[in-house]
Amino acid sequence: MAEPRIVVANREHLWWLLNEAAQLEHMILCQYLFAEFSLKDGTDEGLTHEQAEAISSWRKVLHDIAVEEMLHMALVANLTAAIGAAPIFGRPNFPQRSGYFPAGFQMDLVPFGEQALRHFLYLERPEGMELQDAGEFVPGVPGRERLDPEELMPRGQEYGTIGHLYRGLEEGLRELSARLGEQAVFVGSPRAQATPELFRWPQLIAVTDLDSALAAISMIIEQGEGSRGDWQKAHYGRFLAIWQEYGELRQRDPSFEPARPTIAGFLRQPYDIAAPQPVLGDPVARRVAELAVLAYELVLHLLTRFFTHTDESEQQLGLLVGMAIRLMADVLRPLATSLTRLPAGPEHPGRTAGFAFEMYYAMSNFVPWREPSWALLHERMLMLAERCGEAERAGGAPAEVTAAGQQAARFAEQLRGHVPPALLPPR
Repeated sequence: MAEPRIVVANREHLWWLLNEAAQLEHMILCQYLFAEFSLKDGTDEGLTHEQAEAISSWRKVLHDIAVEEMLHMALVANLTAAIGAAPIFGRPNFPQRSGYFPAGFQMDLVPFGEQALRHFLYLERPEGMELQDAGEFVPGVPGRERLDPEELMPRGQEYGTIGHLYRGLEEGLRELSARLGEQAVFVGSPRAQATPELFRWPQLIAVTDLDSALAAISMIIEQGEGSRGDWQKAHYGRFLAIWQEYGELRQRDPSFEPARPTIAGFLRQPYDIAAPQPVLGDPVARRVAELAVLAYELVLHLLTRFFTHTDESEQQLGLLVGMAIRLMADVLRPLATSLTRLPAGPEHPGRTAGFAFEMYYAMSNFVPWREPSWALLHERMLMLAERCGEAERAGGAPAEVTAAGQQAARFAEQLRGHVPPALLPPR
């Protein structure tokens, strides 16, 4: 059955869809990272050498795909900035069991295993492919009503696959450019773009016109589902290869469990989720999870400031980008991984804690002025460094907390140098 045509009759329709694409990519990325963090490591966790080697290769694939999802987020941000809108990095909390996105898109954090792999294959499946989602993901709401092209105000539209969404965006950009002219569609400043030079990412495409916009969309589609009919090296094909290898290892040893029994645990009931969610009860796990939440929030704030900057110098823009990337790799990833080795608490017997990518509030933007924005970034980074020290002194914290605190302190000092003395707290 043909999927419904996506309507892009004006800029606001396009803007809405790009914002939804940004949130969708963000939540898919978090699911892949959660699965990666949950993986066991080495024979000390009851694995054979063969199983440990397989898991090591799966971890690398998950990591590489997660990095490409980050690229997709940056490309969507470039597309958004190119049409004169502000990219967003906020999103709803997990789980989203249909309703926020189209009926077929459900988002939840699942440790690596059969359910996770089935879910990932479903999300990355090529357009037109019939495939069932994992058993626990059952759509519970009807599809969205079709948007009338005459409607001026945007709203959610129905699409069955990620490729379908992006092909709808592609068609919409072509039609708007033909009707309004490229110059009138791509009104964003080229300086608002994430470039390969600033991000040191050769695959990143700065979007300034229709050709570069279509190239960015093509990159997202080809990396996810693959070129039409050729998905071996795309996300779908790589997950399929893992699925087959996982099945063979489980056939030889039905007791093989590649992941820790991780549960996505919150520090408090999410503000935007009605159904009760698991809350971490172990005090050490709670402290580590809070540090990871702070680091995650700062990654998003740094990226937000980059994509909506005003008079930052090239050096300052490079600092925002580099700090976001290193904070993710050197602070958030180690903290979130160490969390999966800690007990979730007496309320969740036999389960270890998992980072829930918790959103405490509906994230907004900074003020346009640079100096107060950097003052806020410095203040929050300093708080992360101080909280790491407190967690270390409280006892029981994994070694990753010490390293995270040291890195955060270095970052805070770097940010301090860009804040006017009058806006700084006393040392």
